[in-house]
Amino acid sequence: MLVPLMNATFTQQITPHWVAETIRKNIPRVRLPIALVALAFGAGGCATPGPLHLYTAVAPTPTVVQDAGGDASTAEVPSFLEKGDTLVGFAYDPFTDHFFLRLGPGDRFRVVDRPARAIKREFTVAALAATRRGDLAIRPPDGHVFAPHPTDAAVIEFNRFGEFIRTLPLATLKIPPSALAFDTARDHLVALSGGDLSRVTTHNLSGQLITSVALDRDVSLTALAYDPEKRELYAPLAREAALGVFDEQGHLVRTIPLRSDPAATFFDVGPRSFLRLF
Repeated sequence: MLVPLMNATFTQQITPHWVAETIRKNIPRVRLPIALVALAFGAGGCATPGPLHLYTAVAPTPTVVQDAGGDASTAEVPSFLEKGDTLVGFAYDPFTDHFFLRLGPGDRFRVVDRPARAIKREFTVAALAATRRGDLAIRPPDGHVFAPHPTDAAVIEFNRFGEFIRTLPLATLKIPPSALAFDTARDHLVALSGGDLSRVTTHNLSGQLITSVALDRDVSLTALAYDPEKRELYAPLAREAALGVFDEQGHLVRTIPLRSDPAATFFDVGPRSFLRLF
């Protein structure tokens, strides 16, 4: 059944001639024409213009995750951090509408269901035990999560449930990336180089280099986000209480003020409108 929530980016893969929907066990399936399916997707607001949702969490112990995108209002979702928890990384999965909170010492993860405002699951990733801090990126279609390798110029890849997939070396990097994002339109991993405050590289899922661009402003090493529709990068500016939004050539096109220290702010961007499939 369809309920409001999944990123319109993924709806292009769904091309049924009809949809079978069971209302009750004793009522037969009803075949809906594709026009009605399209209407349902349209009513959900697919591809609606406007600002992205901007989810932010301020380390080390945020009580909430804030949504400062969309209109001028700010929505809040509990972070569910407990006494002794320290936030060291963050990502948003638009396919499931879940937040992934990475907790110190770096191998612990808490998944929060945003609309339900509840903890979905918790797990550890042993391969990240030696890491103290690190940004996250999520590939929504299969739910794979990427985190910087503790010591190598590579990323650790695992699934939504914490199961280890592989170690993926990233060509041309000399040290672990400092921040990560994912380009869902082109299926590329986007990395902020840990050795250069202004160098962003994109890699395919074999780790090969696709592009490399120098940003025209220095940025902090905490987090990175990417808008695949507008092809824009989001990164915290190094000497200003703001996020910088950069085009594909690395030029700063606008800034977004922050109420907190950019070096202590984890963030990710979410789709403008979406439907979730169950």
